[in-house]
Amino acid sequence: MDIDCLPFKQTGYFSELFCDYIDKKEGLSSFYNRFPDLEGFKAQLEEKLVNYPEGHRTILYDALQEQYQGITLSKSTKEHLIQLKEPITFTVVTGHQLNLFTGPLYFLYKIVSTINLTIALKKSYPKFNFVPIYWMATEDHDFEEINFFNFKNKKIQWNRDASGPVGRLSTEGLREVYATFSHELGGGANAEALKDLFERAYLQHPTLTEATRYLANELFGKYGLVIVDGDDKRLKKLLVPYAKKDILEKVAFNKVSEANAKLRQMPESYGIQVNPREINYFYVKDDLRERIVQRKDIFQVYNTDIQFDKEALIKELENHPERFSPNVISRPLYQEIILPNLCYIGGGGELAYWLQLRSTFEAMGVAFPILLPRNSALVLTQKQQQKLDKMNLSVADLFLSRNQLINKKIREISNIDIDFSPQKEVLKAQFKDMYDIASQTDASFLGAVKAQEVKQLKGLDALENRLLKAQKRKLKDHVERMTLLQNELFPGQSLQERHLNFSELYLAYGEGLIPMLIKGLHPLEINFAILRH
Repeated sequence: MDIDCLPFKQTGYFSELFCDYIDKKEGLSSFYNRFPDLEGFKAQLEEKLVNYPEGHRTILYDALQEQYQGITLSKSTKEHLIQLKEPITFTVVTGHQLNLFTGPLYFLYKIVSTINLTIALKKSYPKFNFVPIYWMATEDHDFEEINFFNFKNKKIQWNRDASGPVGRLSTEGLREVYATFSHELGGGANAEALKDLFERAYLQHPTLTEATRYLANELFGKYGLVIVDGDDKRLKKLLVPYAKKDILEKVAFNKVSEANAKLRQMPESYGIQVNPREINYFYVKDDLRERIVQRKDIFQVYNTDIQFDKEALIKELENHPERFSPNVISRPLYQEIILPNLCYIGGGGELAYWLQLRSTFEAMGVAFPILLPRNSALVLTQKQQQKLDKMNLSVADLFLSRNQLINKKIREISNIDIDFSPQKEVLKAQFKDMYDIASQTDASFLGAVKAQEVKQLKGLDALENRLLKAQKRKLKDHVERMTLLQNELFPGQSLQERHLNFSELYLAYGEGLIPMLIKGLHPLEINFAILRH
């Protein structure tokens, strides 16, 4: 396998905030605790040693033991579960929605990044244990975001009515999805393995939570991945004092609003990823998940008749913590309360909202984790690399927009020079002399000279574009082959990892896919990876 990389900024697919964070831009330093390097992890480890309540370990272990009932555990996962009870054990976490059949390819990259970081930390700090965690977003209720995956430019979709936390949804109706997917897969050993995996995950488990846990364990259990479901009463009990403080004192609302104001005032004018609500919790019961809103002294569950006064709300929270579900603002705090965690690994959008949360953590007295971008990658088969070589294209060329790519290559392969930059410079020099003459005779002519310069430069641009179009027609076959390859690697003019499902790569690499990713993705090398295999 050949591994190359590009700076994230050079790809053109990542936000200014994300790129400035990984470049350690000074103005952002107040929004995070420590940078994701080995020195930062040493200090983070020392802080978490004194910040994490040891009593939480037993509660966490007992909850996970029950969550894993009926699941075949690898030796590594068994060891990691036991190690979680020890004060020298820490976690690295990534989280993701319960997308059907893992959803986009970057789900795998998130978990591989998490596993590989724990391996790197163990090498650097051998006296401690490090456990990779996948936090399942079982309490989300946006079913439309997770009920499909893409396969060979087709959308494999689960159609049903849904409400409440998605993890509690029955897997009923997925047999039809299985039949559609099986038909699209066709035959062959790798296709049969994918059919079997889908069937065992979704047709032999009653809920989406159980199906997703099984699937993730099948894919990554041998590497010791531990899967956590936060929709658990025992774990929610640990959240109660923090949720009470947040709801009654509006801590997250005030602190995140202040952080957002600081971000807006920065010269870069960074966009805001999420805006806080006054209360950042949902009320969950059966298939209901609705926001809690405060109207004067009454706490109302939105779109229902359920309401509480202050005392009743506190009693409900203490007696039924499982009915209080954190939103995007409060979920990170919940995660860090129940886990001995050092680092959160996520994509650009996730890290953007985590950067808004540091002051909230400080106000709550909880250690803020290190934020590490997940690995991003483009996987090329040998056949695709051969096409690149034949057309004399670099991988960096493919990150250009379609028009930029075509124009660049047409200029390179054309037998005539279609770059009028030298002519434009000559023209500008000539007009500079005319500006001097006009200013010395009658300054009122300067506007006329400027208008004439603009007109002639536009004329050269138009002529250059006409020549480019003529060459594109002449080199139509080459343009089509370039466009087809770019579409293949950047479906929908988006990154491969954001569109493809892992099953397409599994057809090519089979059981070797995940070991290939484990070998090729290095989380502390913060660049965009190019994997050729």
